[in-house]
Amino acid sequence: MTYKGHVKNGVVVLDEPADLKDGDRVSVRPLRTRRKSSKKPERPLTLYERLKDVVGIVKGMPSDFARNHDHYIHGTPKR
Repeated sequence: MTYKGHVKNGVVVLDEPADLKDGDRVSVRPLRTRRKSSKKPERPLTLYERLKDVVGIVKGMPSDFARNHDHYIHGTPKR
C-alpha cells in the first residue's frame, strides 16, 4: 500500500488516514518536484578558470614545448 503526504515542520503528515500502528516499519521516499528558482543558473567554469592556479608554474621549458611536447616527452620527430 502506498500513502501520500507532505512534510510539515520536519514531520511526515499523511494526506489520508492510514491504518498504521505504533512500531510499524515504513519507508519514506521524496517525490521529485520542480521548484521554481529565482536564481540565475550558474555557468560552468571555463578551462582557464579551472586551471588558472597551475598556468605558468613550469619554468625553463623550451619555447616550442607546446608545439613539440611529444618530441620532448616521447622522442618523436619535431614538427
